[in-house]
Amino acid sequence: MSELRREQRCLPEFFAVGPQRTGTTWLHRVLAGRVGLPSIKETDYFSKHHERGLDWYLEFFRQCPANLPLGEIDPNYFGIPEACDRIAALIPDCKIICSLRDPVERAYSSYRIMRRDAWTRVGFEETVAKNPVIRESSRYAYHLKNWWERFGRERVLVCMYEELEADPQAYLDRICTFIGIPRVVVQGSSLATERVNTVTHAPRSRRVAQNARNARDWMRLHRWHRAIDLLDKAGVWRYCFGRGEEFAPIDPAIEARLRERYRGEVEALEDLLGCDLSAWKGAQRDDESIGHASASAIGGRR
Repeated sequence: MSELRREQRCLPEFFAVGPQRTGTTWLHRVLAGRVGLPSIKETDYFSKHHERGLDWYLEFFRQCPANLPLGEIDPNYFGIPEACDRIAALIPDCKIICSLRDPVERAYSSYRIMRRDAWTRVGFEETVAKNPVIRESSRYAYHLKNWWERFGRERVLVCMYEELEADPQAYLDRICTFIGIPRVVVQGSSLATERVNTVTHAPRSRRVAQNARNARDWMRLHRWHRAIDLLDKAGVWRYCFGRGEEFAPIDPAIEARLRERYRGEVEALEDLLGCDLSAWKGAQRDDESIGHASASAIGGRR
């Protein structure tokens, strides 16, 4: 860590807390070099590794330039009240970015990740019913209220994944303004159209994928980040986690059941943000209403 960072023990000024599969990997890639980010995308310090201590956490920011604001993008924090409480206790005046997405589409994206990494072998609907991470992180209204209560509405920016897909530049402009950095231009570049961390195929061998996942997790735990990157560039992870069957679209009957299952939570979020999320319930949606609602969340207005 630079001497300035070491002396001041600088802490992040903002967190993008997810939940998972809502464009956080894209945001991490875009902001890298414009803000100080930890050496890995997800430290999980405020969720899984809090007992390791603050010095352990700050080590991830060791290479960050002293003149850049610090931030962390970790989508695992959103649905964990303890993570929210710990961040609020340590950095009560930081800013929070919550990025939300159609809960059925987000759950299916999470399911594909779980299949790729050999965390599940059962079907999509059964995985949603049994997996606590998918279930808890889909309680958008419940957890958003928790972040609001801890940090105040004016310090919590709510973004919609649909906005990112429709207009990446406008989506990013709002985030840059919120965290107080110069505008980052992505319009006209591959970042404006490139899908990041998309999973399209299951692994050919579940055993190979499971062994690869265990090896990768061990490397992350021991901070072998350079080795992970080298193996990625060499195509090792693609070989281990892919080459199997292509994931099909969500079965319409399963989609209908899940949309009904999430209806109450979606309607609670509509009331909270004052917007129309009809598409998340299986009906047509006015895209502008989503944009207006998330923009109002900057200042905490209904």
